[in-house]
Amino acid sequence: MPFPYSPIHDVVIAGAGPVGLFLACELRLAGISVLVLKEAQDPGSPLKRLPFGLRGLSAPTIEAFARRGLLGDIAQPRPASNGPGGNAAAHWAGQPRRPGGHFAGIQFYNDRVDTAQWPYRTQGIADTSMAVTMEHIESILAARAAALGADIRRGIGVEGCDASDDIVTVRAGGKTFHTRWLVGCDGGRSVVRKAGGFAFTGTGPEFTGYSVQVEMADPEQLEPGRHYTPFGMYTYAAPGTIAMVDFDAGAFHRTQPITRGHVQTVLRRISGTDVTVTALTLATTWTDRACQAATYRAGRLLLAGDAAHIHSPLGGQGLNLGLGDAMNLGWKLAATIRGDAPADLLDSYAAERHPVGAQILDWSRAQVALMRPDRGARALEAIIRDLIDTRDGATYFAARVWGVSLRYDLDSDHPLVGCSAPDFELAGGTGLTALLADGKGVLIDFDPGEPLRTLAGRWTGRIHYVAGRTGDRPGFSALLIRPDGIVAWASETAPGRAEATEAMTRWFGRPDGKGERS
Repeated sequence: MPFPYSPIHDVVIAGAGPVGLFLACELRLAGISVLVLKEAQDPGSPLKRLPFGLRGLSAPTIEAFARRGLLGDIAQPRPASNGPGGNAAAHWAGQPRRPGGHFAGIQFYNDRVDTAQWPYRTQGIADTSMAVTMEHIESILAARAAALGADIRRGIGVEGCDASDDIVTVRAGGKTFHTRWLVGCDGGRSVVRKAGGFAFTGTGPEFTGYSVQVEMADPEQLEPGRHYTPFGMYTYAAPGTIAMVDFDAGAFHRTQPITRGHVQTVLRRISGTDVTVTALTLATTWTDRACQAATYRAGRLLLAGDAAHIHSPLGGQGLNLGLGDAMNLGWKLAATIRGDAPADLLDSYAAERHPVGAQILDWSRAQVALMRPDRGARALEAIIRDLIDTRDGATYFAARVWGVSLRYDLDSDHPLVGCSAPDFELAGGTGLTALLADGKGVLIDFDPGEPLRTLAGRWTGRIHYVAGRTGDRPGFSALLIRPDGIVAWASETAPGRAEATEAMTRWFGRPDGKGERS
């Protein structure tokens, strides 16, 4: 239907962090008009650089960037790393075995991980994690979004909104913008979430976490590495990078200035030393508060990233969780706006991503439970250490930390449906990853013939039809891959026309592409 407002954007995104920028890239790839608003004029911050800005990218994130042709730009020389969210120089230096990651500081090692338990993954351990800085990833995503035609305006923060059945009026920076959809990617204190009345519940904080850079008169009093003490936990990397966890129920987080004297007091108590802090050069606090929006959609308002879920940064899962939201949401929202989406496609965003977010929140809570300064936590820690050093234990933790275990419930018993598609080599030597670069779906026919080729032609512009090479056929005849790289349907025998039509209609709408623009 026509709108009485002009100009009007298809989507306004509140927030220009990695999640908002990646979502903008996804929408522009599909030809959707996008306006990105960010309150801060300058995207730079010392906390986005080394050492505190280092973030680990999990397997799903790496795959997402590869599928959109971004990985080459995002990959950069990696500081020595313990997998997602870690820094070997800070935590694991001098070890003869290569750690693959950790759970509450308890390491698992690559030589214990049994990748044979993941039969459909074609990548190796080297492709399951990568470390980059927040500053770097934001710069790459901002450049790509702008190159694709996204309108990014900094210094204009969303202040509120009013939504009707057809349109959202956004108030930002003293101006008014009109849009068909508003997506809150504006962080844990999201204005969009509050304006939309989203329920946001969970568990309160048990600690205040500190990330600080200091100068000390006697740094030799602190032993490098991670240490659990009767009063909390601290990690020290020479000459002055320290992370601390003080179990004060989050009392200090954002309640008063972080001073040199306060940092010294907390550090002395937790470390059990009388170390002297002579200068404080950089400091921030964080907590383990874990909350999630009850739904990710309220009419024409949507949430992604920290606006939808917050938790402690333990294990480095937060960035990956938010980028996964963007990858899942982008193509679905674009198809809805174009009018060629199935009626319930957009609802599948929350249905798929909400359980993933809930699982990550519990994963974070479990790590906090192991970090508590009490005998029960130390006893449980000893058990986890024994388990994580077994082959099955290390493989389980690797699958969770690296994101290899991600699977959406798509009502299929086939082990590959709902999982990330392997990068099959297709006819002509092209890999699946390259075919996903334009944001369209892919139908792989491992028994090439006219029936599927002709059928796929009815979805021209939304689905690529390709023939799989005989040697790459791992026990099935055809696969339907969604634009986000998730296997939507698999047939182990030559599929009938009705079966294939039903699968493609479920995810890509009517073959004629006719629908109402939303």
